[in-house]
Amino acid sequence: MLQLDSTIPDPKIFPVLNLPVHLLEDYAHWLHNRLEQKLGTHVVTLNAEMAILAKQNADLASIICQAELVVPDGAGVILYMRLRGLKHQRCPGIELAEALLESLGQASESYSICFYGGTPGTAVEAANLWQNKIPSLSILAQHGYLSETNQQAWQNQLKQEQPQLIFVGLGVPRQELWIQQNRHLCPNSIWIGVGGSLDIWAGKKTRAPSFLRNNNLEWFYRLYQEPWRWKRMLALPKFMWLSLFNRS
Repeated sequence: MLQLDSTIPDPKIFPVLNLPVHLLEDYAHWLHNRLEQKLGTHVVTLNAEMAILAKQNADLASIICQAELVVPDGAGVILYMRLRGLKHQRCPGIELAEALLESLGQASESYSICFYGGTPGTAVEAANLWQNKIPSLSILAQHGYLSETNQQAWQNQLKQEQPQLIFVGLGVPRQELWIQQNRHLCPNSIWIGVGGSLDIWAGKKTRAPSFLRNNNLEWFYRLYQEPWRWKRMLALPKFMWLSLFNRS
């Protein structure tokens, strides 16, 4: 069984384009500790695309800087750090989420989880996958296409049920903004923006093959699956340029 720590040291921070990246050997373990101690936490999974977007969106940049945990999700972020003498392991958001769920599944008590986002049916299908894997989990699921009235009802439900771990898959930057605006509803919870992870768990999309992931080409597979993203992918060469010539 997972051994938790009675105290949680603050992680070291490495700046990437003036955004904080927190350095830990085991992010899931650190978050599990935070959850046990009821320390509300916003987790941001930073990649090159988000970093460039933050340079153009002051609200997003502010949210990232205020988050209790920013993990190096993208290969570009890892490269940026390596060019400045720091070797660190990449932490893809979907793998962090899965590691945390599996960690909670090994605990003696039951945990309440929330999946929010995706098209109608997606969050429910993702929840069914994890409920079958870990029956001890209690999972609340809601799609991300809510009217204003239904959104208010959903917020009231979150406030009433107080899920301990909340995954928000609304895409960047919408999910980060939504978490910032609503985390007061469940102040002791862990909130994580998970992008398209719900689609993958629901079987609507697939992750890149391990060969592409291991060779920093996951972005290419995402472009293949979603060619409409090509304009957003222009952030990658911008980030690469800044990685080579920006000293911040």
